[in-house]
Amino acid sequence: MRHQFAGRVVVLICVFGFVSAIGGQQPARTDAWLDPHRDAASRLLGEALANDFAWQRLAELGDTFGHRLSGSKALEDAIDWAVAQMKKDGLENVRKEPVKVPHWVRGKESLEIVAPYPSALVMLGLGNSIGTAADGIEAELLVVRTFQELDAAGPRVKGKIVLFNAPFTTYGETVRYRSAGPSRAATLGAAATLVRSVGPPGLRTPHTGALTYDANAPQIPAAAVTTEDADRLQRMSDRGTTVRVRLKMEAQMLPDSDSFNVVGEIRGREFPDEVIVLGGHFDSWDVGTGSTDDGGGTIVTWEALRLMKKLNLRPRRTVRVVLWTNEENGLRGGTAYRDRYRDQLANHVLMMESDSGVFRPTGFGFTGSDAARAKIEGIATLLRGIQAGKISPAGGGADIGPSVEAGKIPSMSLEVDGNYFLLHHTPADTVDKIDPMDMARASGAIAVMSYVIADLPERIR
Repeated sequence: MRHQFAGRVVVLICVFGFVSAIGGQQPARTDAWLDPHRDAASRLLGEALANDFAWQRLAELGDTFGHRLSGSKALEDAIDWAVAQMKKDGLENVRKEPVKVPHWVRGKESLEIVAPYPSALVMLGLGNSIGTAADGIEAELLVVRTFQELDAAGPRVKGKIVLFNAPFTTYGETVRYRSAGPSRAATLGAAATLVRSVGPPGLRTPHTGALTYDANAPQIPAAAVTTEDADRLQRMSDRGTTVRVRLKMEAQMLPDSDSFNVVGEIRGREFPDEVIVLGGHFDSWDVGTGSTDDGGGTIVTWEALRLMKKLNLRPRRTVRVVLWTNEENGLRGGTAYRDRYRDQLANHVLMMESDSGVFRPTGFGFTGSDAARAKIEGIATLLRGIQAGKISPAGGGADIGPSVEAGKIPSMSLEVDGNYFLLHHTPADTVDKIDPMDMARASGAIAVMSYVIADLPERIR
């Protein structure tokens, strides 16, 4: 792997140099303000692309600790590992900031067709779901494609196990069946719910994820089935076959547990109280190793600071990395950060999140003023050599969202080209799906963008 990586780096550096040379031939210049930052940007990219350090660190995280569900010993041991590694990297003010998190436990679970002929189905219980009785729930299956079909079924819903078979379009559109479907079905008397996995077909791989119980509806067990099994059940229903299924889940919610956001910094040399925040969420679902969602995002943002430290680059402002806890089934880390730093949010210059995977980076999404966007677009020209210079209309993230909203802070997100929703929340979310070169490019792009923003004479506004 390292031999292949080195060969690809040589090609990429040659392309980067060629593009830079072409840029240097342009007679008219409007980007002289970037000149003081070009050398640092070049060094950061060169160091990021020189090896597969980021990928190896991500592999170590997943190989050692596996999944990192909130409340688990694995997450807390991984947090201690991250603190130790940040200190080894030489980051400053490395610390754990306490957060109380939900503690949901999956336990054993199964789903099977009982009639017309016995057959096991592939499933994953939805996060925060209640469990079933020890002998499970056996009931007739009712398949619906939309909430409108559910409502139209009316009294036929009572006592049934309802399957929401909504094909994946976009995450925002389709995820509502997972999050709100159980309570919608429960209000009509459903015994339990199943949801088609929220993602594209993926070799019969189920996708878990959190549900949200409505306080005014009964709580019923809920699980996800694969797209292939959902289609199978749909075909059987369309033929008029009466299908009975049995769902067993030991899931339970335990009392809240102690956890932590992990924080490390490169302190600013002139304006240390002005802060650029980078990060991703360190927790994951309890399947796979959470490498795409979102171990990779935590590593590439952390790597940006490690690169600055290694190259002895100290910007005017502080760059802070936060490994957020409990994004998946509570968002407690993001809200705890907002509450802890509420009186300092006015000095947060920008917040950036990486939580869309670490596939080939194409640029960043940005939300902020027109003046700030002009600066960001200028900085992005330093990333043209790795084809990561696109700035999209909007950028943000779940963990930075509470602070961004409270402090009216400009926000960014790493944008990538890859099939994130094929992997996230599945047992297939492991490090082998990630290209080391993509991680190197992502680390370099984040390092350049965050360093230059932090080093500008005037803060972006």
